[in-house]
Amino acid sequence: MSRPAPLGVVVDLDDTLYPQADYLASAAAAVGVAAGHVGLDGAAVHAALRRELAAGSDTGGTIDRALLAVGVPASSLAGLVPPLVAAFTRHTPPRLSPYPGAEDALRALAAAAPLACLTDGNPAIQAAKVAATGLGPLLPVVVVTDTLGGRAVRKPHPAGLVAVAARLGLPPERLLVIGDRPGKDVAVAATAGARAIRVRQGEYATAPDEPRAWAVVDTFPAAAELALSVLGVPARA
Repeated sequence: MSRPAPLGVVVDLDDTLYPQADYLASAAAAVGVAAGHVGLDGAAVHAALRRELAAGSDTGGTIDRALLAVGVPASSLAGLVPPLVAAFTRHTPPRLSPYPGAEDALRALAAAAPLACLTDGNPAIQAAKVAATGLGPLLPVVVVTDTLGGRAVRKPHPAGLVAVAARLGLPPERLLVIGDRPGKDVAVAATAGARAIRVRQGEYATAPDEPRAWAVVDTFPAAAELALSVLGVPARA
């Protein structure tokens, strides 16, 4: 028996609609400036934080490790880390350019079906990212998983997808998820028996296809075109 067609589309944010490396570079620079204000070598902290973020942006404690890497004693972290974390969290980049074609592709999806964004992270940071991309008007529903219970309910926990489905008024299994990470976006779709399209780009572009997505493409516009065909909307030329 074939699956029923999806009735709505859920998109990830980071490394799906825009390159997250651009945000991280901007935020790391803001932390470097803040480090200089508390008497540290701002340039050294900036460089160390860039290295830590490049090694894995989804782990906690990156600022702590960056300070240790530039020779800050562990005993001094408690006093130095909070203002630097605040600088990172409060950072509002003036502009984050979406991937080529992403805005038009998102507009086509928004015109074709109920559309939402499901993203993990600090709510203030994620809101600043959406604003900086300029894609907010095309995303009528944005659910940040951390607002539902912190890190514990980040993807692939089903809470976020269930919340999105409720906001859209659709069954979770009738959603189509588009994202870059198999272990998060594809996996959260699997919890609901929904389709997922993996976009192989960004920090996790080389991650293995585990779990396997319904389809794998190289760009967000390609994912949107495929989604439109499944939704029964003719692909644009």
